[in-house]
Amino acid sequence: MIQNLLVNVFEVFIGFAGGLAVGGGFVAFITVLGIIPRLIQLSKTDRMIKVYGACVIFGLEMGTYLSFTDSAVNEPVLLLVLWGLLHGIFNGMLAAALTEVLNVFPVISKRIGLEGHLLWLLMAIVFGKIAGSLFQWTIFVK
Repeated sequence: MIQNLLVNVFEVFIGFAGGLAVGGGFVAFITVLGIIPRLIQLSKTDRMIKVYGACVIFGLEMGTYLSFTDSAVNEPVLLLVLWGLLHGIFNGMLAAALTEVLNVFPVISKRIGLEGHLLWLLMAIVFGKIAGSLFQWTIFVK
């Protein structure tokens, strides 16, 4: 009985420590790279800084809740399509801000010898991502 209690307390401690490490890494990632400020600058939505913060906190809380519960989302298909669209927009904006902050595409194009063809490189990445997503959702998710 006491041994089970100690094991449970130890598991809670390890889970909490792991959560702090991952959360700290996430905050450091967003802060050091300046992703959210860059997103705000690109979208010209300076007046909505508090909304960005609230959305990040709410999204993290909902993600944590959905990760630890066995709840299922039984909503109409139209609402799920809208939810998926919003997820795609967020991930795309986050990826765009990250690549712009790190200057990934100019560095890649210079390294592989495509300096004059940066637009073609970007289009190949975009259409490859679209094709891969469509393939995944039409073949693997049924």
